[in-house]
Amino acid sequence: MRYALIGCGRISTNHITAAVNNKLEIVAVCDICPEKMEDVLAKHGLENDGSIARYSDYKKMIDENDLDLVSIATESGKHAEIALDVIDAGINVIIEKPMAMNMRDAEEIIRRSDEKGVKVSACHQNRFNVAVQEVRKALETGRFGRLSHGSINVRWNRNKGYYDQAPWRGTWAEDGGCLMNQCIHGIDLLRWMMGDEVEEVYGQTRQQFHDYLEAEDVGMAVIKFKNGAIGTVEGTTNVYPQNLEETLYIFGENGTVKVGGKSTNTIDVWNFRDETVEDEKNKGLEEETSNVYGNGHTSLFADVMDAIKNDRKPYVDAVAGRNALEMVLAIYKSQKEGRPVKLPLTDFASTDMDGEFR
Repeated sequence: MRYALIGCGRISTNHITAAVNNKLEIVAVCDICPEKMEDVLAKHGLENDGSIARYSDYKKMIDENDLDLVSIATESGKHAEIALDVIDAGINVIIEKPMAMNMRDAEEIIRRSDEKGVKVSACHQNRFNVAVQEVRKALETGRFGRLSHGSINVRWNRNKGYYDQAPWRGTWAEDGGCLMNQCIHGIDLLRWMMGDEVEEVYGQTRQQFHDYLEAEDVGMAVIKFKNGAIGTVEGTTNVYPQNLEETLYIFGENGTVKVGGKSTNTIDVWNFRDETVEDEKNKGLEEETSNVYGNGHTSLFADVMDAIKNDRKPYVDAVAGRNALEMVLAIYKSQKEGRPVKLPLTDFASTDMDGEFR
């Protein structure tokens, strides 16, 4: 399959790694900054590959090339606009999280991809973590029984040096705060594991230590799921002096699981009433990763390629991207209005938070 990448910043190396691992034909890369294109290609020994075209204009790139798959790894505020142009060109697309910055764009991506018959995957690659897949298997086979509650705790550090790398970080229009950028993967996992259907969200967010940003650096929420379970979210970039954990807890009448590590890649607790010999392999399971992004990009790319070949929905589809976004925006709206927010959320944008912490 013929592949191109739009956006060559911090996360782009994971996209190129996934493309190489899946033997995609890398046709082109695109970025408004030429050095970034060269940097990411050089990391993979592709800087002298004359068959890879370089573009500063993504519209020109999709016009001039016959592409099967594009991935978008620009600043978050550009994701939806670029995705819609790629979809309109009839090209399948992987969109880095968050899929969009407002509900209208997210719904339009779903609508237009259905209309055009194009596969869209939201890049929530942690769903493919070995530990996460084991939990999902236990959930789908009913081993937890009735769910009681669950939580996601993303306790990370992001200092001024991180935000100085790119002026769009921490802005309402292009990024959002810690919940939208760092914690959305965990929020996606919690919603997905707890039955996906949410009734109400109550959230509080603050900007404690990053007064040079527009958005929050800590956020907490209580979620009421339609199946009667309760969820909690804690997300922050205020942990001193470095990333501490990304931990998912699921509590059911017949099972308790804690998935931890730097990015939900280890099983710290695995207890079930109907314990089997096979359960021993999950106790203390640890997936080696080289960074907090984990290994999931390669699996996500492979799944999207298979979805294209077999004309099915990707494992992490556009609806999944919409649902994760909706959770973050519901927390924002709750903070802004000082009350619980009912779902579905029909029309809210990150930019509706402008001035919240001034």
